[in-house]
Amino acid sequence: MANASVFLNNAIVGDKTADDGTFTLRNVKPGQYTFIVTAVGFETHSITLMAGTANIALPEISLAPKTIMLQEVNIKPDPNRQRNYDDFKRLFLGTSANAAQCKILNPDVVDVDFDSKKMVLSASSRDDFIEVENKALGYLIKYKLTAFSYDAKHMFYYEGVSVFQELKGSKGQQRKWQKNRMVAYLGSSMHFLRSVISGQTDKDGFEVLRLVRKPNPNYKEGRMGANNYKYNQSLYTKPALTPADFSHPTDQPGLFAIGFTDCLYVIFKNKRVETDLSVYHPIEVPNYPVTILAFDELYAFFDHNGIITNPHSVIFEGDWGASRVAEMLPVDYEPEKANGK
Repeated sequence: MANASVFLNNAIVGDKTADDGTFTLRNVKPGQYTFIVTAVGFETHSITLMAGTANIALPEISLAPKTIMLQEVNIKPDPNRQRNYDDFKRLFLGTSANAAQCKILNPDVVDVDFDSKKMVLSASSRDDFIEVENKALGYLIKYKLTAFSYDAKHMFYYEGVSVFQELKGSKGQQRKWQKNRMVAYLGSSMHFLRSVISGQTDKDGFEVLRLVRKPNPNYKEGRMGANNYKYNQSLYTKPALTPADFSHPTDQPGLFAIGFTDCLYVIFKNKRVETDLSVYHPIEVPNYPVTILAFDELYAFFDHNGIITNPHSVIFEGDWGASRVAEMLPVDYEPEKANGK
């Protein structure tokens, strides 16, 4: 099949197949990836693979045609389309300074809907890729959105597959993009998980503490008030946790596990930000970026690139939870290159 999209998910490596269906992906950084093949009218094909220093020869790949059930459809304009799309764009891109420099080039591919009974905003991009031009970080991101939801409890989730392309720019623009990428990387979940693997969380500016949560029996959903918190929370500032306390290797090479009985309270001490009042922030914690990791499953699994492979397993609250597509870096991003090393 000619002209099928072949790429490593969330990476900067991708291409189109030749007339005879062949392809080669070059300059792949070692690590675990999801290899994706997409073509209009066919089911998406994915393979999890571990890239190393040797070439990988994949077997022949067959794509299954999509089965489409035709139903009678009454087409009428959605009077709330623009409002719902604006809400989607704000949630998808974020509200940061980087988000202000992002533009969705093809908004028509986004299907967005608001269920007024369930109070849920949902969206997808069908067979198409949403094209996001990020002039803050110098990327064109092609993102096929497969799931997106935001509900009345402010629970937000999205997932999909994507491929990055570097924008062309002057040497001055390239230097600015490299600097902005480094700023986005420092303190991010990718930075943290890579530091966990190397055992250098403390050296890299992270402090990890134990946060104990217990349901607040007096909590009333929907009630406004300074003391109406869902949980009674206690932060244990001593001793600080080390990677050995919450992370473990697995029996699968290149895959690691992170989990904890209580919540992990991650502070990044190499940045200063305005205190986020939406996240638990005791007075003894200065205005550093803070993220709370609350585990829905026993473990979250992550790879050498610092990417969680089962994102349903953990909820990010605070800094990482507010980070959206505008701050997203390709999984094969290397900060050493940004420094010319």
